[in-house]
Amino acid sequence: MDKAVLTDPEVKTANRTDIFVISSHAKHLHDISKALMSFYIVHAFNDVGQLSEALSAFHPTAIIVDDEVSRMGGLDLIQKMRRTPSLNLIPIVFTAKNTSLEQVTMSQAMPLVRTLVKPYRFSALLKSISDQVNAHVEAQWEMMETTQKTALENTLSSFNSVADLIAEGKELPYNEIQQSCEPLVTAVQSGNFKDLLQGVKGHDNYSYVHSLRVATFLSLFGDHLGIKGNDMSILATGGVLHDVGKMMIPHQVLNKPGKLDDDELVVMRSHVTETIDFLNNTPGLPRGVTIIAGQHHEKLDGTGYPYGLKGKELNELARMAAIIDVFSALTDRRCYKDPMSPVKAMDIMEDMGAGHLDQHFLLAFKELLLDATSEADMH
Repeated sequence: MDKAVLTDPEVKTANRTDIFVISSHAKHLHDISKALMSFYIVHAFNDVGQLSEALSAFHPTAIIVDDEVSRMGGLDLIQKMRRTPSLNLIPIVFTAKNTSLEQVTMSQAMPLVRTLVKPYRFSALLKSISDQVNAHVEAQWEMMETTQKTALENTLSSFNSVADLIAEGKELPYNEIQQSCEPLVTAVQSGNFKDLLQGVKGHDNYSYVHSLRVATFLSLFGDHLGIKGNDMSILATGGVLHDVGKMMIPHQVLNKPGKLDDDELVVMRSHVTETIDFLNNTPGLPRGVTIIAGQHHEKLDGTGYPYGLKGKELNELARMAAIIDVFSALTDRRCYKDPMSPVKAMDIMEDMGAGHLDQHFLLAFKELLLDATSEADMH
């Protein structure tokens, strides 16, 4: 096995972005593992015994099973896992040769199994994994209380619809987006926001998860500050829409695990102007939503972007949004990093100084975190 690509199968703790891959075909195993390393923590196995031992230690986010698996074959392995209560809900992607028609047909009828016929595009593999993981996460929303369940379903639907609208060059139906966020506001005002944050754990659409978390924390912050009525709706919808321009950023830049170079940084920062351009074509859009989207990367000392606004040029919404965006980014889970604890995130934010974040609002947000929840509930 290629030690440069394959990770130690005896890992004892799991990150939600862990993916298991099993194949007896060395090149196929190597190629899949190497391709996925930028997006997931990959554990590769060429033997069923190794895989079984690893599965006894922890469960991955998903498993990619190749049809070429020694001793029993890929389909038989999947059937065995589906007969095992502790393993029968793990999402699986089955990769099979186009000559294995019977295996393909049988696998397509199995629950939580997505089948890819070789040869396939890497983008198809990535989408299959993501779809499987998300379907598993979203299925668990059915067990939530109605308000929280509806808040997650509505915001996800709205977020996905924005991607379609951008692709089709259509304008945003703001009233529909606003209505979809009403259950989120209700959940926050009734103190039931923790289920929203728990509900998106493990979801593989990072942009949606980040936007949902920003919308939740921004609404929570507004409620803590005494904001009421339609202004709360502006906070929620502003949070959901604040980063929609990232849908126009190339995947390799948006999800790059390392530091962005100068050219990539310019591309990444363009997501703000892309968001503004899209929102400016939306009839009836409240100015507050545009402020949240357009100014959440501005800094009080004028070193932020895209406009370099400073001091009094940044109103309260911009100052609140900047704090929430930084906090969420630090405490978000990414494929290349674990979430930072709220306490550590707050320490970093306080060290940023008065030139970056509004200290009055930062203190208020710190009080909110201490009052509202424990560390374990916030990420």
